[in-house]
Amino acid sequence: MSNFGLVVIGAHSGVWLKSLFDEYQNQNILLVEPVPYNIALLKENTAKYKNINIETSAVSENNEIKKFYYVKSDAVKRLGKHWASGIGSFNKQHILNHKYKRFKVSDSDIEQIDIQYLSFSNLMEKYSVSSIDLLQIDVEGAEFDILNSINFEKIEIKKIIFEFKHFDGTFEEGPKLKSIKEKLIKFNYQLKEIDKENILAEKK
Repeated sequence: MSNFGLVVIGAHSGVWLKSLFDEYQNQNILLVEPVPYNIALLKENTAKYKNINIETSAVSENNEIKKFYYVKSDAVKRLGKHWASGIGSFNKQHILNHKYKRFKVSDSDIEQIDIQYLSFSNLMEKYSVSSIDLLQIDVEGAEFDILNSINFEKIEIKKIIFEFKHFDGTFEEGPKLKSIKEKLIKFNYQLKEIDKENILAEKK
């Protein structure tokens, strides 16, 4: 079992993570990304780093094969919103809920595939992870399921950054977010909103 400096669930293409790759270049890094065209870019953008592991499954509560939805590559270009490549989800409606007058995504713009989902504990077992310095999670609403499933008595995680704006529905906050905050506080994390979308939980 090993310590990992960085684990990112929802790594996208890795472009926005380069400063973290450099910061943790002497430690193990695990990146999780299930969107096929993002995986190709992620491998390209991390090729020079020998300490990076890439997992192409998705992470959820259970180990199972189920449907995963994402915006097609050509639709991302046509719709003119680069962030659309990062809104893959197990819930197709979550993607459609992003529709507004400047982002006219439709059902025909969405690709559906069957992929392997791993539980957080199985992901840790697969890569023999015993502890993590920084866990970063951006998975379009599935953050709750992942954080809720983590047994903090079995794994030490120093810092967690997670997107919270979709916990109780697209762009909604409610009881799920409250319950995760209570869980993290119970395990001695200090919570801080670092912007309008993300929370930093740091072990005291």
